[in-house]
Amino acid sequence: MQRAVLPGANLIFKKKWGLPMPANIVVGTQWGDEGKGKIIDIIASRADVVVRSQGGNNAGHTVVNDGQTYKLHLIPSGILYKNTTCLIGAGVVLDPKDLLGEIDSLSSRGVSFDNLKIDPRAHVVMPWHITLDGLSEKFRGNSDIGTTKRGIGPCYMDKYERCGIRVYDLVHPEVFAEKARMTGKLKNKIITEVYGGEAHDIEAIIKEYTEYGKRLAKYVDDVSVIVYEAAKANKTIMFEGAQATLLDIDFGTYPYVTSSHPLSAGVCVGTGVGPMIISNIIGVAKAYTTRVGKGPFPTELNDETGETIRNKGGEFGTTTGRPRRTGWFDAVIVRHSVRVNGLSSLAINKLDTLGGIGDLKVCVAYKKPDGTVVENFPAALEELADCTPVYETLKGFDDDISACRSFDELPDACKKYIERLEELCDCHISMVGVGPDREQIIER
Repeated sequence: MQRAVLPGANLIFKKKWGLPMPANIVVGTQWGDEGKGKIIDIIASRADVVVRSQGGNNAGHTVVNDGQTYKLHLIPSGILYKNTTCLIGAGVVLDPKDLLGEIDSLSSRGVSFDNLKIDPRAHVVMPWHITLDGLSEKFRGNSDIGTTKRGIGPCYMDKYERCGIRVYDLVHPEVFAEKARMTGKLKNKIITEVYGGEAHDIEAIIKEYTEYGKRLAKYVDDVSVIVYEAAKANKTIMFEGAQATLLDIDFGTYPYVTSSHPLSAGVCVGTGVGPMIISNIIGVAKAYTTRVGKGPFPTELNDETGETIRNKGGEFGTTTGRPRRTGWFDAVIVRHSVRVNGLSSLAINKLDTLGGIGDLKVCVAYKKPDGTVVENFPAALEELADCTPVYETLKGFDDDISACRSFDELPDACKKYIERLEELCDCHISMVGVGPDREQIIER
């Protein structure tokens, strides 16, 4: 049976065989932690295929499903639906130890992995990647990037240096052992002679990771082919993004970014599908802004209001537990995301968090030191750091909106807030979150 695409879908493209393509991408539009997990879970419940396209276990989605809370890192969100095919694409960097730990943990809660597939081209995070991640951050001192120290960046470095180890290698013991010895020798030299760290026991790693490969072998399959065949069969597909637009290696706040492309375009590269397959691109944002780690944050609130938002919104990292920096909604950022992702619509989460804090401010532009006002997001970190926000003040609300299930039920101040964000971001808002649960979503 044909499953419905979300409101706001832009089905202007059609497959050459004449049918609309129900293929959705979900991306973050701020600095991550926008509540993508809930939106992804809602769409995953309507999807036949769910695909993870990039990033690694530095990402985290918190999903509340049937009253149960799940924290997913590498596993696609569709795994909570037994008839949904779940795919990990070639653009993902995969820590096999963490992945198997996640599989074991979820399996103990009754989750089936019969429909999980991993692309053999995906690169493997090795122990030396994790070590190098930590040592390089230590070496930078106060100029550190603020990585999760999970080896993601060094793994992508090896990928592009063409000395990485892929899932295909991992599940072929002889190939893996040869590549691990060659690459491990080089990495040990860097660890010990550049950073003064302790060398890894390569043979012990080979033994340990060979066992991981044996367990993962049954999941390995060509994700590109599976997605293409699913599209031909007119199945509903969802591509879930990790991290967010402002963490993109090119279009984010470089160098305080991730090592991959969380943009919608990254989906095509990371999964091996062409852009004509995509029919709908949903961007996710909070009704305010948060950030983890270092870097400029024009609307940051280092005051009681910021602390209130942090505590009411539970703004602590899924993966790290780190408190998130909080600030007013930044329309400059989200406009940037609308443009570079080609968004069909926006989902705005956590509107309920803003209840009872007084008037609400929205950043509509930036002012440079010379007084120039700009409406487009700067390309350079240094330029962003010199910008101050230009605010527009909107009336706040005190009502408890958690039980609202239609836009008409929202207080007038909430409606006007959402409608103004829509105007400022130049994008239709198709979903509004009023609480953490799946049913606490308003679709427009």
